[in-house]
Amino acid sequence: MTAVIDRHEGDAKDFALVLNPLASREAPWTDAQDAILSDAAFARAQAAIASWPGYAPSPLVALPALAASLGVALVLCKDESGRFGLGSFKALGGAYAVARLLQKRVAREIGRPVSMDEIVAVAHPQAAARVTVCCATDGNHGRSVAWGARNFGARCVIFIHATVSEGRRAAIEAYGAEVRRCAGNYDDSVREAQATADAEGWFVVSDTSYPGYMDVPRDVMQGYEMMAAEAYEALGAPPSHVFIQTGVGGLAAAVAAQAVRRWGAARPMLVLADPDRSACWLESMAAGAPTAVEGDLDTLMAGLACGEVSALAWEVLRDHGDAAMAVPDAAAVAAMNRLARPAGDDPAIVAGESAVAGLAALENALADPRAAQALGLGADSRVLLFGTEGDTDPALYRDLVGLSADQVRAV
Repeated sequence: MTAVIDRHEGDAKDFALVLNPLASREAPWTDAQDAILSDAAFARAQAAIASWPGYAPSPLVALPALAASLGVALVLCKDESGRFGLGSFKALGGAYAVARLLQKRVAREIGRPVSMDEIVAVAHPQAAARVTVCCATDGNHGRSVAWGARNFGARCVIFIHATVSEGRRAAIEAYGAEVRRCAGNYDDSVREAQATADAEGWFVVSDTSYPGYMDVPRDVMQGYEMMAAEAYEALGAPPSHVFIQTGVGGLAAAVAAQAVRRWGAARPMLVLADPDRSACWLESMAAGAPTAVEGDLDTLMAGLACGEVSALAWEVLRDHGDAAMAVPDAAAVAAMNRLARPAGDDPAIVAGESAVAGLAALENALADPRAAQALGLGADSRVLLFGTEGDTDPALYRDLVGLSADQVRAV
């Protein structure tokens, strides 16, 4: 049965919670899911990404004072703010998908198989330069695609929608991409990117999937699994709960896939965290089917401002995503500040506005006894969070936290 718990509107403690009636810890990993995310595909992604210059696992940070203040046994945060210098986990997905696409296109042009080492070394620069990749983005995915295109020798065009900040636009352009601003919301920019690519003969490298477009988003998600695998390997035993922010859901599906394939029925409870102004996962779980959210999706958590779930992610999270919560922008700002100004001896973490929906959802659930009970949260809970970006818009981060990222790290 679907349970919905709502709080009143107007402050950071406002939230909605839906339990997914289709999910079960006992649900098997199906053949259809294995065709999306498998051990073999992940091994290929892991080997490729680990070979890139600058690769190192991101830190898994224990926050005992935060855990004590929330009344749980353990809170851990996977801090992605330093990943490849891009400040976001997205470097694992978009750039890997660019490399995979170039591997196929260059092989076709030169008439023989091409290794990933050849792509990373730009061993065939003329063939690579004839490939143009593009995507729609709220910021971080586009930066990853642009970074991958620059590193591997392709041309890149990025589409951003009306509310993407100028700071994020400039960050993408810094990697050599052409950036085009579109009218409408994120989903409108996805459609414009696809239509332009079809007309120009370009290649879309998107993190969302839709009918007729599945292969590249699958590569993106396989890259994202690297972050989850690093965290789970460092943990050893499974946490009791994972709270993970959602946009189209590719990251959450990768986190779930690693957990189910690794631990089976002993996997953690997976709670998805949507912005309340683009809560497509909450609405989809309530309906039992992918359900679009209309409107401008104007949330401060711009990297999560998606109105339609990814078809591939739904195939995974329908069975293995246990609940979804929607949290307001005010809760995200409060969570950013809580990590920047930690209690006790906890280390400070620089986490941008799209990195903290998971923490905001955890805090709000624990503040409501009904929600905590519904999610099985209590004094013995061991919670894993993913801080999926740093100050990817430094000016906005400083406005919201009152400190620069350098000041936070110095303290």
